[in-house]
Amino acid sequence: MSAALPQPLIQVLQVLTVAFGAPWVSGVIARVEARLQGRRGPRVLQPYYDLAKLFRKEALAPEGASWVFLAVPLAAFTCYLTVPLLIPVLTTFPLPLGYMGDILGGGFILSLASFLVAIAAVETGSPYAQLGASRSKTFAAITEPVVLFVVFTVAMLTGTDLPYALAATVRSSAGQIIRPAHLLAAAALLMVILYETGRIPVETHSGTNEFGMIEEARPFEHSGPYYALLKWGSAAKQLILYTIFINVFVAPWGLASTALPVSVILAILALLAKAAVLGVVIAVIDNSFAKLRLFKITEFVSAAFLLAVLGVFTLYLGGG
Repeated sequence: MSAALPQPLIQVLQVLTVAFGAPWVSGVIARVEARLQGRRGPRVLQPYYDLAKLFRKEALAPEGASWVFLAVPLAAFTCYLTVPLLIPVLTTFPLPLGYMGDILGGGFILSLASFLVAIAAVETGSPYAQLGASRSKTFAAITEPVVLFVVFTVAMLTGTDLPYALAATVRSSAGQIIRPAHLLAAAALLMVILYETGRIPVETHSGTNEFGMIEEARPFEHSGPYYALLKWGSAAKQLILYTIFINVFVAPWGLASTALPVSVILAILALLAKAAVLGVVIAVIDNSFAKLRLFKITEFVSAAFLLAVLGVFTLYLGGG
């Protein structure tokens, strides 16, 4: 019989799974999007080749930029890899640092990373990068309250906002998932994920430099390893949001209930498979709608906010 893995090692595996699985999920999404558009598309492993190429390139900094410009990519990447310590990535049982912060704490860490990237964009002095940073923070003022309402709704349903406890409550009964308040909150979170990952309403990660782009505009002046860290961090953020949506709100199954190596390996494969399926669904959504104009983003995000508020009202008025 195999010996159980130490819990600290499993926690490290959670971080490594997110870090090294994120480019693969991005590659799957890019491949599916290309097929939906009638193109051959890049290889699934293409993001790994792109990162390797960027890490070999020379890094340049705009004239007048301070040390902040160079420190932000590493700081933001560190923030992204901190969140997997707090959420159920591979196991149903909490790991040593699993109760270090609740799901709001994880949201604050993701917001901090986004804020740091915006600061670096301002440091460049580039009008295009500053425009992307300004738009990012403007729309974040709407999306972040949506996340708070989603967590507030689910916390009222389960009595806690700790990610492992939330997942355990949803896993306890399939009826938890189809409760109206839970469905409304999950739909609101999915809309926020669509915005945060740049799939809809105005941009894509694979697009060219368009006037309405946000996520791709902020690191516009970075190059070489620094740009690689920002691209890698963006992919990691996408997989983190997918993991929260899948393993906490919608489908917290396939996680390891023991520390045995076989269970942990199966949990890694299950997570990547579920993330790929969700990525395919999002790719279909992304290619089924025309890109909205920039001023329409507020209406899109406001609709997510309304769903979250309706989830709270549904819970309070009964039937939630």
